[in-house]
Amino acid sequence: MATLSDVARLAGVSLSTASRALNGSRDRVVKPELARRVLDASRQLNYSPNAAAQAMARGHSNSIGLIVHDIRDPFFSSIAAGVMRSASERGYVVTLATTFHHRDALLPLIDTMRQQRAEALILAGSLWDDPAYLTHLSAALADFRSTTSAHISLISQSKLGFNSVTVKNRLGAQRLASALWERGFTTAAILSGQEQHITSAKRVQGFLRGFGGEIVAQVPSEFTREGGYQAMKIALSLRPMPQLVFAVNDVMAVGALAAAREAGVRIPQDMAVAGFDDIPTLSDVTPPLTTVRVPMEVLGEHAVELALMDPTPQPQVLSVSTELIFRESTAVVPSR
Repeated sequence: MATLSDVARLAGVSLSTASRALNGSRDRVVKPELARRVLDASRQLNYSPNAAAQAMARGHSNSIGLIVHDIRDPFFSSIAAGVMRSASERGYVVTLATTFHHRDALLPLIDTMRQQRAEALILAGSLWDDPAYLTHLSAALADFRSTTSAHISLISQSKLGFNSVTVKNRLGAQRLASALWERGFTTAAILSGQEQHITSAKRVQGFLRGFGGEIVAQVPSEFTREGGYQAMKIALSLRPMPQLVFAVNDVMAVGALAAAREAGVRIPQDMAVAGFDDIPTLSDVTPPLTTVRVPMEVLGEHAVELALMDPTPQPQVLSVSTELIFRESTAVVPSR
């Protein structure tokens, strides 16, 4: 296997010149004739430059760092698909990491991306409404930007002073709740996700604002399928049972449907269920789930655009609208 020394010898240049020609440099430029000789020699020897060396020399790489909460969640995998497609079109590769919903994992992952000299960093997913946590996160992101000169964009968080793509969560949930109230539902329970989870809180607030009937319970849980399953078991124990259960994301709603099926509760004849996001896997759910559609891949595409755009005096915020999708899971208003 050819080495950089072999390339320099064949091109008749110094090792440092060969390195600058192939790996780039933040402050020195190789003369065109020397660069051409080095490139010709590297092709003859089938030499492949070291990506880490290139990143060290240039101060950045051709990669975009993407951190999500859980790549197993179709919401985040769909966002990742949008990020990867948009990045590929621009000649970048994506380095993907996941916190697995552990909020303490986020700061070390940001530091890892900093060490890898990513060209840009995208954080996808809601944060937690904890002032101390948000202060530490803001400091970590500022350090990332100052030490790498890389850009940052966030998905679902616009309060930290960086470019961001947001979803109209509160309005989407409010419109869903109003429409279900108008269709005759008068009692509902909310599977509300984790305490301090910003996205969950906005969706709960919107549903409370839009529903004209009685909210008989708000059941907190993990923002996962298992969380929805366990929360639904509590909702099923309520007497009388609510006519409607609203899960603040579709993954939780899928868990809720499983709990209802296990308990012999028919959806929607005995209880209706609605979610939020319209994840791709809903095509395999029975009965089909009423939900609020979020254009997840578009979120990823916009995040790449914001991460790679030239700096602006003020952070740029793109707000993405949602769409109500009514399906069989709310087709019947159970009598109580």
